[in-house]
Amino acid sequence: MFKKMALIGTLLALFSMTAQAETYVVGSGGTYRPFEFENTQKQLEGFDIDIIKAIAKAENFDIKLVNTPWEGIFATLNSGDRDIIISGITITDKRKQMVAFSSPYFPAEQSIVVPQSSKVDSLAALKTEKVGVVNSSTGDIVVSDVLGKNSTAIKRFDNTPLMLQELSEDGIGAAVGDIGVVKYYIKQHPDKQFKLVPDDKFERQYFGIAVAKDNQPLLNKINSGLKKIVADGSYAKIYSAWFDSNVPTLPAQ
Repeated sequence: MFKKMALIGTLLALFSMTAQAETYVVGSGGTYRPFEFENTQKQLEGFDIDIIKAIAKAENFDIKLVNTPWEGIFATLNSGDRDIIISGITITDKRKQMVAFSSPYFPAEQSIVVPQSSKVDSLAALKTEKVGVVNSSTGDIVVSDVLGKNSTAIKRFDNTPLMLQELSEDGIGAAVGDIGVVKYYIKQHPDKQFKLVPDDKFERQYFGIAVAKDNQPLLNKINSGLKKIVADGSYAKIYSAWFDSNVPTLPAQ
C-alpha cells in the first residue's frame, strides 16, 4: 500500500510539473503613457500591459514584466533576454527584418485636435492656424508638409500634454498628435472640451507585439490569444477603460 501511495504521489507531482504554465519574459518601456508607464509602486501598467496580460490569460501562459528602455529593446529578443516585447511598437517593413510581429492590436495614426468650437475640418484647413506638434514626431512631419518645415505657424513641444495645455490656453489653434495619447489626455481632462478631426491623408499604421523571428510557436499563441480577447469582448473593455467607447475594428485576425 505504501509503494502504491508513493507511486500515486510521484505521478501527481509529474502531472503538476507538466501542467504548469510556461512563463515568458515581457519587455516594455515605462515612459509612454497610457500604453506603458510605471506607477508609484514602480510597477508597469497601461493599455499594452493590460492587453498582454489578457492574451496570457486566454492562452494559459504566465508573464514576467520587465521595464526595458526603448534604445536596444529589439536586441533583447535576439539575445534571449526577452521573449516578448510590447511597447507601442509601430509595425514597419524595416522592423519586420529584425523581429516577427503579431497581428495588429492598435491603430496608431495621427489626429488633429481642436477646441469643440473650431471650424477646422481637415489638414488643409490648418493653413490658417497656429499648429502645435511634438518635436520630430510623425505629427511634426505631416504638419511640416502642409505648412512648410520652417513655417512660423508651427509650434513645437517636448511632449503631448504640454502641447494640449497650450491648446486649452488658446496659445495655438490646433494640434496634431498620436491618436492614442491624445484620446487618453481627453479622457483625463474632459473639462478641456477638445474634439478629434480625422483626415484621410494620415497614414494608417498599427502597433504590433514582437517576438524573435524564429519563434513561430510563441507568435501563434499571441495571435490566438489576441483573437480570443477580441471575440469575447475583453479587448473592447480594455480599450474603453483607457481611451473611449469608439473601439476600433482591427484588421482580420
